[in-house]
Amino acid sequence: MGYQVGVCLNPVEALELFRANPEQFDLVITDMKMPHMSGLELLEASKKLKPDLPVIIMTAYGTIEMAVEAMKKQAYDYITKPFRKERILLTIRRALDWQALKRENVALRKS
Repeated sequence: MGYQVGVCLNPVEALELFRANPEQFDLVITDMKMPHMSGLELLEASKKLKPDLPVIIMTAYGTIEMAVEAMKKQAYDYITKPFRKERILLTIRRALDWQALKRENVALRKS
């Protein structure tokens, strides 16, 4: 699809990479259940560094309560596994379009 993708083996590594250069990243896709840190914890830490960053959380252990909590913490979307490739690609496209619209809105307000 032409995206530049960074892959990390665990959320601690991902957060270190993100802290080093948050402007390099336009989107985060994370699993909910991971060693050392949950997807919600990664979401919160990422939002502290870059509040407008879209974060997509995916999980095989989805509950309504977990989805509500993710959305309250400003996740862009919450996807349950298994999912079709088209579903995640559409979600990514929408998240990036949403981010572009927010940037354009900020630029227009400044001008």
